[in-house]
Amino acid sequence: QIKESATLTRDVLEQHFSDLKGTLKKLLDERLMSLLQEVDVIEQESIKPLDECQKLIEHGVSTADDLLREGESAVDGDVGQQNEKLCNFTKKAFHIQLDSLPEVPSLVDVPCLSAQLDDCLLTILKNQIFRHGTVASRPPVQLEEFVEKPGGILVRWCKVDDDFIPQDYRLQCRKSTASHFEDVYVGSETEFMVLHMDPNVDYQFRVCARGDGRQEWSPWSVPQIGRTTLVPHEWTTGLEGYSLSSRRNIALRNDSQSCGVLYSKAPTYFCGQTLTFRQVLFGIETVGQPDRRDSLGVCVEQRNGDDSLQRDKAVCISTNGAVFVNGKEMTNQLPAVTSGSTVTFDMEVVQLGPCSNEGGNFKLRVTISSNNREVVFDWVLDQCCGSLYFGCSFSYPGWKVLVF
Repeated sequence: QIKESATLTRDVLEQHFSDLKGTLKKLLDERLMSLLQEVDVIEQESIKPLDECQKLIEHGVSTADDLLREGESAVDGDVGQQNEKLCNFTKKAFHIQLDSLPEVPSLVDVPCLSAQLDDCLLTILKNQIFRHGTVASRPPVQLEEFVEKPGGILVRWCKVDDDFIPQDYRLQCRKSTASHFEDVYVGSETEFMVLHMDPNVDYQFRVCARGDGRQEWSPWSVPQIGRTTLVPHEWTTGLEGYSLSSRRNIALRNDSQSCGVLYSKAPTYFCGQTLTFRQVLFGIETVGQPDRRDSLGVCVEQRNGDDSLQRDKAVCISTNGAVFVNGKEMTNQLPAVTSGSTVTFDMEVVQLGPCSNEGGNFKLRVTISSNNREVVFDWVLDQCCGSLYFGCSFSYPGWKVLVF
């Protein structure tokens, strides 16, 4: 692990600083090109009027030189032509303004280009570069526990750096055959239920955190392998009153007039596990209209013809919060099931042996929780049950329940 992580860290550092050098060179080249273009523009705009002034002066000097030679020719000519040449010379001299010069800017008004380069940039860059990047021997958070769930894994993690104050966590997962990790959770909790996982397949997990008030994420934890051997919970297909999601873990009570109990596809709930039902928002309605027969729960066997789980060999909670054991309502009651409610069932074996005075030889300790309240009771059965079915029944459309 040490050698592998050290090699990976070296590769990351080398690639990062190589990218930085390439980016810095590109930025410096772009800045140099911009400054050179600025010099070219100033030079062209400033020298143009001076060039025009020089041309005017050179033209005046050339004209004066021509007139001078013409005057010398008039003086040196013979007497017969001298008067005519002097007359022409005089006329031309009057028309040419030899004392007119273009306005020449003073020296202080003529641009004198220079480059101002602040040497403190190197100092700033040097200080920033020397503080850029850190090497952590241990990430501030690590994966702590994997709990198998039907068709999923409950992943827990913990903070291992006492000085680190986390604001958010980021959990990623990838299948053993996949090449890239994908985000499955970002938030402040320290556990998350990862669903829709294939049983008996290895998945790799890693987690990181973001410090309080920071934007960047911490280094990743040491990747760990998790798997579930439990098949996912699924509702039975084909019951007319219910529509199922593609993974068959969400059941929607549709507007069919047919009613009855929707059971699980198989007895996939085992003692020692937690079975969770969650009401899901559906359209504009929060939940459907309640009925006293509505219920969520577990049972020993599927039984056709019933319109509710409020029967023998079953424990359930109705939508108004009443708890039924083998068809009898308990005095203890839980909060009503509403939009977004989560109901959990936990069971453990507390007695397994010969028949007791109660008429049963198998007793389960049942805990039903809803909206931060719970009831605990013993469920006596006349047969040993290694696994149980789960089910639901709703009389009116609009109820939508997820099971996991």
